[in-house]
Amino acid sequence: MKWVRSFHEVGLEDVPLVGGKNASLGEMIRELSPLGVKVPGGFATTSEAYWHFLEHNRLEEAIAGELKTLDPDDPAALQRASRRLRNLILKGEYPEDLEAEIRLAYRRLSEEAGEEALPVAVRSSATAEDLPTASFAGQQESYLHVQGEEDLLLHVKRAMASLFTARAISYRAHMGFDHLKVALSVGVQRMVRADTASSGVIFTLDPDTGHPGFVYLTAIWGLGENIVQGRVAPDGYYVHKETLRAGYRALVYKRLGAKELTLAFDPKEGRLKNRPTPPYLRGQFALSDEEALLLADWSIKIEEHYSRKRGTPTPMDIEWAKDGPTGELFVLQARPETVHSQKAPVLRIYRLLARGEVLAEGLAVGEAIATGRARVLKDPREMEHFQEGEVLVTETTNPDWEPIMKRAAAIVTERGGRTSHAAIVARELGVPAVVGALGATRLIPDGAAVTVSCAEGEVGRVYRGALPFEVEEIRPEALPKTRTRILVNVGTPDEALRASLLPTDGVGLLRMEFVFASHVRVHPLALTRFETLPQEVKRQVAELTEAYPDKRAYFVDRLAQGIGLIAAAFYPRPVLLRFSDFKTNEYARLIGGHLFEPKEENPMLGWRGASRYYHPDYKEGFLLEVQAVRKVREAMGLKNLQVMVPFCRTPEEGRRVLEVMAEGGLRRGEDGLQVYVMAEIPSNVLEAEAFAELFDGFSIGSNDLTQLALGLDRDSERVAELFDERSPTVKALCALLIEKAHARGKKVGICGQAPSDYPEFAAFLVERGIDSLSLNPDALLRTVRKVAEIEADLGAPT
Repeated sequence: MKWVRSFHEVGLEDVPLVGGKNASLGEMIRELSPLGVKVPGGFATTSEAYWHFLEHNRLEEAIAGELKTLDPDDPAALQRASRRLRNLILKGEYPEDLEAEIRLAYRRLSEEAGEEALPVAVRSSATAEDLPTASFAGQQESYLHVQGEEDLLLHVKRAMASLFTARAISYRAHMGFDHLKVALSVGVQRMVRADTASSGVIFTLDPDTGHPGFVYLTAIWGLGENIVQGRVAPDGYYVHKETLRAGYRALVYKRLGAKELTLAFDPKEGRLKNRPTPPYLRGQFALSDEEALLLADWSIKIEEHYSRKRGTPTPMDIEWAKDGPTGELFVLQARPETVHSQKAPVLRIYRLLARGEVLAEGLAVGEAIATGRARVLKDPREMEHFQEGEVLVTETTNPDWEPIMKRAAAIVTERGGRTSHAAIVARELGVPAVVGALGATRLIPDGAAVTVSCAEGEVGRVYRGALPFEVEEIRPEALPKTRTRILVNVGTPDEALRASLLPTDGVGLLRMEFVFASHVRVHPLALTRFETLPQEVKRQVAELTEAYPDKRAYFVDRLAQGIGLIAAAFYPRPVLLRFSDFKTNEYARLIGGHLFEPKEENPMLGWRGASRYYHPDYKEGFLLEVQAVRKVREAMGLKNLQVMVPFCRTPEEGRRVLEVMAEGGLRRGEDGLQVYVMAEIPSNVLEAEAFAELFDGFSIGSNDLTQLALGLDRDSERVAELFDERSPTVKALCALLIEKAHARGKKVGICGQAPSDYPEFAAFLVERGIDSLSLNPDALLRTVRKVAEIEADLGAPT
């Protein structure tokens, strides 16, 4: 055929002929199908067919005239020009030879599928599209469930006309592409019946931070337009590339999304229709773990192939769908990711310097902070009301909003997830976005000054007023190298991906209780003794653990996922996990906790840390912690996870804890497992030789060590002024521990707050030869520089 090509006939070298999207489909069918990657077949009209259509209808001169004097920054003029140009194409007639080839190719495709009139997807594919520097994602239109020759011819014409949507004209103008040198190829692809199954989007990196170690998948019920347009909050899945390649078949993390709507074809009305998703489906993941792992495996193969072809690492943005009738998974399209792959390696740390009234909350996209006046809009046609530098607040966005979004300081939407249109565009523009902020258009006053903060972990917040903030830039290669290992403290999985990109040697403190609180929320004994719970507590636990017949499995699974994401983010650097160190009053706040925790006059000095782990009243809870660690190391393959025992008062306690760990299948020294002990009680220092016989090293907890060395309750405001880690007593204990541990060949680090707060305390420890400092992320820059200066003065080798 002259004007049509089968996908089997084209590859990446054919972008000028069939556009980026269709060239990529052909490449995958030709090169990756033999590796197991499934891609629906189809055909494409060529760029030559597009020019043939314009010439037949004498449209080139009219298009050139319309665009010659157009100001792409004038929204009203842009909309007028777009309407006129699209109407010109829609009123045009097909050349006979082009129409005949489209009809013939469609009949052949239908015959291959054994159907008289095969339902197809009609996708636009521009010749300046899916390039490493410009994705053009969503600029042209796609049409789903097109059926029959007449319907197909209509939608091919509509796809060609979509080259001149306002958003597409604006995008080309701002990216520097000549409108009259860009042609449109139309892809016609066998329809995957995801409307009776599920679909989603995949990135072969973390879309928020650009972390390259993960495949991030999203999934919803029904057709994928809802996820792209940001109408629903999808399920999210993280797969760690390195361990998947090594043969470990386990997700490191997954999050259930609301999946509020399902888009499906309504045969009665003959059109696509959005309906509320039934509650029982909203409570289920739209992909099984095995399906997510299969898609991740395909995604890695796609990324590796494109990286080889381009000669440079090429992270990918992939769409997938599951066919309802057959249950088969398919890749619908794949394009280079163009946000993080183009960024220079500069890390920016944003810090909010004050807090205010929270007007709305949702998922944070990116890690920036911005201020501006809120502008609440219902429709992109209201764009004349929007001023440069304002904060766009709306229900959801689609590509029609992009001329407004380009002028926004920040974006807030009531709907959508991390791969929604709003999130993708915000990342490309480098502006913070809060998506899925329920009630935002009602709760945020139009015209009010607001601060949009995405620098506080997973939750993005919109504050009333213009709050002060600061930005620190880090070029990793500019940081000095130090002999002292520099580690980072991580509290929750939400912080891990961002913190892992900092130039550190790993994690010196991961607090298990923080993961408890954010991911488990239930007291472990309320799970091991579920049948004995009072009715109301039983109901609360059952609501959270509905998907787990074995309530213990809920604890192990949720805790392992929270820990696993952090261990995977830093892999292969070591991650030191401290077993739970809640005090009794803090455990009591977990669901069901009040039933199992004693009331203590001074919980800080009571039943905490090691003393709980072997005690018959908590041992079964600690064994669940041990099982979660085993799952991360053994099922997920993350052997970089090491553990630490807190508040271990005597060597005898240490022995008993190690025995319980071994009883649970976690043995020090087995498969590279190291076990550290916190040094936070004077006995840990004074009996350091005995502790060194049991453990692989020490980590100083400066807060508790100061409290117990000086006889202070660190929670009491009356003696707060006496609390100082820099006191001669505390410093003497630290120096003595380093000396004793090194004499026994054991390492000493510090994970307490003091080195982050007091550079001079960090300097003292470096002078005494400490092996590592574990710092809060926001203290990293200044402390590393201080350490390098001290080491230079000491003449220490780097």
